[in-house]
Amino acid sequence: MVKEGLQKLTAYPEVITRLPEAELQVEGVKAWILQAERSQLVFFQFPTGKCLPSHSHTYDQWGLVVDGEMELTVAGKPRIFEKGDEYLIPAGSVHSAKFLRPTRVIDYFSEKNRYSPNQAK
Repeated sequence: MVKEGLQKLTAYPEVITRLPEAELQVEGVKAWILQAERSQLVFFQFPTGKCLPSHSHTYDQWGLVVDGEMELTVAGKPRIFEKGDEYLIPAGSVHSAKFLRPTRVIDYFSEKNRYSPNQAK
């Protein structure tokens, strides 16, 4: 039963999209930054078919799939993640992702400058 006033979300609500939008190099992807003193929490929205190329960073990354489905490859091992699944990408691990449906993820980067706010917004 859905409580009065509550609804199932398929996109981030305004309380998230009012955050600073991230400057991204990947067309069609949107992201909003919640900045902390030593880290960032980033709310991503990916369209179907979008791919993130292989890369790594010097800090850990934790994530949670809010909605959708993605194939995440870490250290050459692909795995499917769906709504409610969590993942941890250890520092230095080469990883890539392909989004199989429209997907929202929340990623925690244990580095404060992973993404910069988009100054054009």
